[in-house]
Amino acid sequence: MPFSLAISTFRTPLRSNYWLWSFILLFLFVWGNSLAGTTDLANWMLENLLVFIFFATLVITYRKFQFSDLSLLLICIYLCLHVYGSKHSYAENPFGYWLMEQFDTSRNHYDRLVHFSFGFLLAYPMRELFLKWFKFPRWVAWLLPIEVTLSISGFYELIEWGVADIFFPEQGDAYLGTQGDVWDAQKDIFLAFLGAILATTIVSLVKRLGNIYSEEERKAMRKKS
Repeated sequence: MPFSLAISTFRTPLRSNYWLWSFILLFLFVWGNSLAGTTDLANWMLENLLVFIFFATLVITYRKFQFSDLSLLLICIYLCLHVYGSKHSYAENPFGYWLMEQFDTSRNHYDRLVHFSFGFLLAYPMRELFLKWFKFPRWVAWLLPIEVTLSISGFYELIEWGVADIFFPEQGDAYLGTQGDVWDAQKDIFLAFLGAILATTIVSLVKRLGNIYSEEERKAMRKKS
C-alpha cells in the first residue's frame, strides 16, 4: 500500500486509503478510552473542546485539503497524545509520573511533552498546507509553520486562562496544569516554538541531502553516457 509524503504527486482515494482509516480507528480508540477512563468528566470536556473543532475541520475540509499520509500520521500522533493527557488531566498523567521517576524530576512533565509535540509534529502538515494548497513561496512555507506555532501557542494559553477562570473556576488548576510554576505558560509556548524549529530544520536537512544525492546520481549517469 503506497504511503504518500508532502512531495508525492499522488493521493490515495478515501475509500482505499487504508493508512487513513487506520489512523482514524487508532485515534477514535484512544479518544474513547480517554473518555471511558476519565476521573474528571468536566476536565475531559474542557480539554477536548478544541479537539472536537479540529477533528470536525479535518473532516469537512478533507476533499479540498487532502493531506499526505505522513502529515495525517503526525496529526494522529499529536491528537492521541493530547486526548490521552485529558484522561487523567495533564498534571496527573501516569506516563508523566513514570517520566518523573525515570529522570528524577520535580513535576509531571507530560504537558511539556504535548506542547513540544504541537510544534514538532504539526509543523510538517502546516508546511504542506501552505506550500501545496495556498501556493505560498517556498521560503514563506518554511517560515510560517514556526510563526503560526508561536502565535497559536500564545493564543491557546490565553484561551486556557479565560475559559478556566470564567466558566470552570473549580477545574481551573487541573485544566491549566501549572503545578505551581508561575512561568508555566511561557515555558509551554517556548517548547512548542522549539519543536517547530527542530521539525522544519530536520525536513530542510533531509531535503538538502536528497538533492545532493540526486545531483550525484545525475553526475554519475552523465559519466556513464
